[in-house]
Amino acid sequence: MKKNPKLPKPTKYSKRTIIRMPKLALARIPAKLPKKLKFRRRTHVDDKLVEALQNLPRITNETVAEHREEVLSSARKYIYPLSHSKRRVIVITSVLLTVAVFGFIGYCVTALYKTQSTGTFTYGVTQVIPFPVAKAGKSWVSYESYLFELRHTMHYYETQQHENFDSKSGKKHLTELKRQALAQVISDAYTKQLAKQQDVSISTAEVNDQVTLVRSQNRLGSNDQVFRSVLNEFWGWTVNDFERELREQLLAQKVTAKLNTGADTRAQSALRSLNSGTDFATLAKQVSEDAPTKASGGDYGISIDKSNRDIAPQVSNELFQLPVGKYSDVINASYGLEIVKVSSIDGSKVRGAHILFNFQPISTYVKPLADKNPASRYIQIN
Repeated sequence: MKKNPKLPKPTKYSKRTIIRMPKLALARIPAKLPKKLKFRRRTHVDDKLVEALQNLPRITNETVAEHREEVLSSARKYIYPLSHSKRRVIVITSVLLTVAVFGFIGYCVTALYKTQSTGTFTYGVTQVIPFPVAKAGKSWVSYESYLFELRHTMHYYETQQHENFDSKSGKKHLTELKRQALAQVISDAYTKQLAKQQDVSISTAEVNDQVTLVRSQNRLGSNDQVFRSVLNEFWGWTVNDFERELREQLLAQKVTAKLNTGADTRAQSALRSLNSGTDFATLAKQVSEDAPTKASGGDYGISIDKSNRDIAPQVSNELFQLPVGKYSDVINASYGLEIVKVSSIDGSKVRGAHILFNFQPISTYVKPLADKNPASRYIQIN
């Protein structure tokens, strides 16, 4: 057994030992310490994230189907409300669109059939939507064709005659123009029925030939720019509008010529007389149907140039191709059949005579058809 080691003897300082600490470098201590140190604590979201990660199931080949169904079932609660919202949007959009369409149609019906607007917007609508203005027998007459006929006449009177259609006399005149335009488009509808019965049609080549003939005589301008300008200034037309109107006129002329066999018979008889040696002036006094020139042997009584608008383009064209003293074959001048003769040529002008055989107006052939199948008008013009 070992003895306890001896302890040192106590000194006079044993009861109270003083330990001297080294002096601190005060300069290293900041003058002010922050009252409270900021430490980042774990938030509630972090705790949830940790918990979610801990609870995240492990997906294996055996459990993939189960987890897939679990994910899809969770997503369905968002898909179904979304599908419902889409259906609701479609329904609301359809309702608004239907209301807008019916409102637009209601406005158009009011503007066309009640107030009978002739404005540019209304005309544009009729070019897209085939509103009817009348029915001629079995043929519908479009409101667009009526406004086409009316608007170019109004344009002429407004720009060339300075007519004010807002004045009392102007309103009265406008009413008359409306009646004429409606009667014209109904007559055109019956004319097309007659043309179909008679197997008559107008080709694009015939229209182009007529345009070329008119322009060659400088009746509507010497070049394309002037031609378009004249059409727009006088009638508010484009070139296509002019060709459309020309086609209607040519069709009526062709139908009339085919149905009016009496004029053709008389004209051919007169031509045979001339060919057999009968004097032109003598024959004109006997058979011509032009009252103003008949007594003078068919003499026009004026010098004619190519741009003379009192002479039909077809007749003028023949006059400037004939030598002096010669007469032409029978010419279809739209209003009748003519035979012309050149009396003299003076530079760019000629003097001549003609024998005219008038056609019956197209109304002569339209009337029986209209009486059999009366037209129904959908606007009341007062």
